[in-house]
Parts: sequence; C-alpha cells; structure tokens
Amino acid sequence: MDEASILLVDDEQSLLDIMETVLRKEGYLNIDTAVTGEEAISACEANKYDLIVLDVMLPGRSGIEICPFIRQTTDAPILFLTARTSDFDKLTGFAIGGDDYITKPFNPLEVVARIRAQLRRYLSSSAQLGVGKNEETVINKSANVFDYGRFKLDETAGELLVEGRSVSCPALVFQLLLFLCKHPNQIFSKSELYERVWGEEALSDDNTVMVHIHRIRERIEADPSDPKFIVNVRGLGYKLVNADRHGLSMP
Repeated sequence: MDEASILLVDDEQSLLDIMETVLRKEGYLNIDTAVTGEEAISACEANKYDLIVLDVMLPGRSGIEICPFIRQTTDAPILFLTARTSDFDKLTGFAIGGDDYITKPFNPLEVVARIRAQLRRYLSSSAQLGVGKNEETVINKSANVFDYGRFKLDETAGELLVEGRSVSCPALVFQLLLFLCKHPNQIFSKSELYERVWGEEALSDDNTVMVHIHRIRERIEADPSDPKFIVNVRGLGYKLVNADRHGLSMP
C-alpha cells in the first residue's frame, strides 16, 4: 500500500506541505500536489492515482465542479476537504462521485487514517476483481453469472452487463452489488452493508452506503427513482428482491 499514488489538491500550500509530510512519514512516497482545479484535472489526465484528496473551495473552478471531470479518468477514491459542514454539501459531494468527506479544521492523522482505509478498500476490491490500477477490464475465466434478466453480473470476469451492454462499474459499487446478488431477498441495514462490503466498522457513514446504492440503481434500474431490483425496506435497510421474481440463475 505504501506504493500507492496519491494526489493532494488544495490552494493552501501550507496545508499541502503538512499533509505531504505526514503521509511521507507514514510511508506514502508517491505524492503529487495541485493548487487549482485545472492543475488537478491535468494531473489526473497525465497520471494514474490510487486516491485523490480534493479541496472543495478551490480558486476558479471548485472541487465540486471538477470532480465529474476527474471521474471521467479514474475510479479511485476521492476524499473531499471543506470547511462547509451542511448535509446538503456532503450529499452533493457524494452524489457527484466523492467517497469520503473531511471538514476543516482537521487532525492530519485523521486524514491519514481515512486515506489508509480508503486505499485498503479500493486496492483490495480492485485485486478481487482481477484488475490492475484503474483498469476497466479483466480476463474472463469460468464465470459465475448472476442473471436478473435486465442485468447480469459476472463475478469472475468482474463485469456488469445491462441489457446486453457492458457497463463501467467502480470496484466498490461492483462489490456491493455482488454481495446483494449473493444474498437475494435478505434485508441489510446500512451499517451491516458497510461492515460486510467495506470490511470496517470504524469511520463508517450511512451516506457512503446510500450513495453507492444510488450508483448501482443508476446502472441497473430502468428508472432509478422507482427501483425494481434494489428496494428500501423502511426502517430496516435494503434488499435485492426475490430472485425467483426475476428468473435468477445462480452458480
């Protein structure tokens, strides 16, 4: 993990220096920095990163504005940094592709802990899918396919097909959908899903699961606002509806 490549984006050079110093002391040596949104986009186009720390309040184009452009080049975790703490701001960050949210002022060691946790999840998920850093495809071996009619999930190939078309699916989104496919018609709370898929109880956030569920629905549902596959059981959690209703053929 100490070989992971990290991009730090913030317009406060002193803050960048502190984060870089702390990360290097923790063994992370492949660190780039940027102070504007344009620099961040250029860096992501030129390099492959395993994680990006992105300040929201950047000069010119904000972190919120450039995040969709960064998402076009990488599925690596994005951690937002901001002094704004409202739920709306947090949900906006998650909705456009963020994976975590850290408010200023913060303890640099907290940032390192969150970076380490995100890298562990991201690199572990990528390895389970059989892909290299930021790669989208894998070699298809004997496939275990979960077929729900409208969509198929190929566990071994690490591929999601929707109406016969391959759909790009970030590692953690894939792992969450795979977990639900392996446990059809079972209700899981947000905290249970976080612990089972992300593998950690600490640093959990219900919004993380909620946003990843939304990302799955955007891919597999005909109408994400009226989901037919992944449903919310009020007060209890989420479930992938009874497999028999969709003609599921499991390995």
